[in-house]
Amino acid sequence: MASESGEAVLYKKRGAVAWIILNRPRQYNAYNVAMRDGLFAALGAVHDDSEVRAMVLTGAGPAFSTGGDLAEFGSAPSPIVARWVRFRRDVWGTLRSIPVPTIAAVHGYTVGGGLEMALLCDFAIAAEDTRISLPETGSGMIPGVAGTQTASRRLGLGRALDLCITGRWIDARDALLVGLVAEVVPLSSLDRRALQMAREFSRIPREMSATLKLAVWGGLDLPVQAGLEIERRLARRLERSRAAPRRH
Repeated sequence: MASESGEAVLYKKRGAVAWIILNRPRQYNAYNVAMRDGLFAALGAVHDDSEVRAMVLTGAGPAFSTGGDLAEFGSAPSPIVARWVRFRRDVWGTLRSIPVPTIAAVHGYTVGGGLEMALLCDFAIAAEDTRISLPETGSGMIPGVAGTQTASRRLGLGRALDLCITGRWIDARDALLVGLVAEVVPLSSLDRRALQMAREFSRIPREMSATLKLAVWGGLDLPVQAGLEIERRLARRLERSRAAPRRH
């Protein structure tokens, strides 16, 4: 639902679940500087809060996100300063490295950078009205929010290339068929189902979730033997941590 707040990103906690809302509903949650700064702050809060064990990312209003706000393209007073700010505020790297399970709950238009945000989360579920596309190629660009990398890892090479090159639209059922989302639910049930999933994940200790994420994501691009070595190393580290006496 749309919020009357003027903040571009809203953050709240529901027990051990962090709930982040993209909040520019009149602009279909187009991603601008204010949203970048708000999202960076919210993700930092999730990263630093030891009580948080799962996270949901969703959008207010009729869309999850339509990607970058074209009204702000090229408006930075200094390209050098703009690059420095992007480097210092690595929103996408921060989202990818969150040490707890992350769920994107998408609906309506989930386009360009909006879709790429969802792909940077560990899981995605979609409302039945979801419409998905990576249209950057038609504007002379490529998906620049890690989309060329995350899409291939989630969908496989052929389907990822198809979406990136053609910019074709797919609906929620197609997204489920190709593995882009894990579930499709009625729009009225989206928040409830996302919270239910997050609470299920939040039963796992934070350190365990962080270790499992490191093992899975860290081994993606490695030969099996190298991936198994990461698994063994992380398992030993977790065992030592669990065996260490706790201070009172």
